[in-house]
Amino acid sequence: MKVPVVRWPGGCFVSSYHWLNGTGKERIPEYDKAWQVEEPNTFGTDEFVAWCRKIGAEPYICTNAGTGTAKEMSDWVEYCNLNVGKFGRMRQANGNKDPFNVNYWSIGNENWGGHEIGAKSISEWGPLVRESTKMMRRVSPDIKLFAAALSSRDWTLPLLKDAGDLLDYVSIHNYWDGDHDHFNPESYLGCMMKTTLPENDIKNTIAILDESGYRGRIKIAFDEWNLRGWLHPGLFNPRQKMDIAARDKNDANSTYTMADALFTACFLNTCLRNAKDVKMACFSPVVNASGALFVHPEEIVKRTTFYVFSLYANKLQPNVVPSEVNSDSLTFENRSVPAVDAIVTSNKEKKRLTLVLVNKDPQRAADCDLGFETSGNTVGAINLSGDSPDAYNDVDVLDRVNPQNKQLEVNRGHVLIPPHSLVFLTFPLR
Repeated sequence: MKVPVVRWPGGCFVSSYHWLNGTGKERIPEYDKAWQVEEPNTFGTDEFVAWCRKIGAEPYICTNAGTGTAKEMSDWVEYCNLNVGKFGRMRQANGNKDPFNVNYWSIGNENWGGHEIGAKSISEWGPLVRESTKMMRRVSPDIKLFAAALSSRDWTLPLLKDAGDLLDYVSIHNYWDGDHDHFNPESYLGCMMKTTLPENDIKNTIAILDESGYRGRIKIAFDEWNLRGWLHPGLFNPRQKMDIAARDKNDANSTYTMADALFTACFLNTCLRNAKDVKMACFSPVVNASGALFVHPEEIVKRTTFYVFSLYANKLQPNVVPSEVNSDSLTFENRSVPAVDAIVTSNKEKKRLTLVLVNKDPQRAADCDLGFETSGNTVGAINLSGDSPDAYNDVDVLDRVNPQNKQLEVNRGHVLIPPHSLVFLTFPLR
C-alpha cells in the first residue's frame, strides 16, 4: 500500500494517554478511561517511530489535549526532536542517539465531542491550541501542526481566530455508516448513497477556510475516516459499562464488501479532485476492526479496501487532470447519487493518461464515453470487482475479490465498465 504516514496513538485513546508512561525500561501500565481496559504501554514512542521507519512511513503523533497540557505536548516534541534538555537526553538514554525528527503533530482528537475524555468547549479550545502550538514551535519551529476541527463554522472559525497563525492543517473526521451501540451494517446500495457525503465535509471546510482568510495557508487533513463506524456499546453513556466483547464484531470480514471498496475509491477521488486543499487523509484503522487488513495467527486477509489503496498507490499517474463527469443516477429509498465516479491522471510529460472509473450500480454495466479519441480498439484494464456486490475476502476464501488484468473493448471512445467495479484504464496520448 506504500503507506506514506501513520497517525498514532489515537483516536479517543490519546485523550487520556500520557506519553512518558510508554518510554524507558520501566513501563507503567495505566487504565485507559476511553475504552475501559488496561494499557500495558509496552508499545510507546520509540517503538512507534522505529515501526514507521521500518515500513517507510512518516510518523504523525496526535497529542493529548484532553487530560494533557500544553507543556506535556511540547515536552513530547522535545523528546522526539532535540538532543538537549531533560527530554532530549532522556531519549538518548533510552537508546536513540539521534533525534527522531517527527514532523507531523496534532493538537488533540475530536475534543469537540462529548464522547471524548477531556472534551473542550468552543471557548476553551482556541486558547488551548494557541498556547500548545506556541510552546511546540518554541521547541521545533518548522514542524507541521494540526488541530482537531469540524466542518462547522461554530467550532472552526473561533479556532482559526485564536490559533490560525500557528497552524498548518485543520483535522476533520467522519465515519458514514455505523451505530456505536448496535451492529447493523448498511446494505450495498445504502452505502452507495453515502459516496457523495465526504465532499460535503470537504467543501464546508474549504468555505470556512475561505471565510477566515486562511485558505491556501492552512490545509485540510481528513485524518480519520472510514465508511464503517466503530461498534462500541456504552461509548456515550458514562453510567454504562462498555460491552467490550461486542467490539469483536468489528472484525467480521463479511462486513467489508465491494461497498467498502467503492466507497473508498470515491472518497479518494474526492480528495484528489480537491487536492489543492486536502493534503492528507488517514484511513482508520489500518489493521483489524474495519481495517484494510485482517490479521490473525494463521493468515493475513487482504480486504477489498486493501486492493483499492494498493491500486491508487501504484497505478495512478502523478498529476490530476481537471475533468467533468456526467452520469445517470443510481436511486435507492428516495435517495440518488451519480452511478459513475471518475478521476483522470497524467504523467509528467502528459503523454499517458490513467482513468479511474467507479461503477456503483450493482447490476448494470456503465457505458462510458471517455470524451477523447483512442488509438486502438482495446485498452488494458485493471478491474477490481467480485461475483456479487456483497463479495468479501475471508480466512477460508482469501481472493474472492482481487484485481484482474483485462482487455476492454473501446468502441468509438466508449468503454463498458462492469457493475459494482473499480476500473483503471491507461492510454498513451498521441
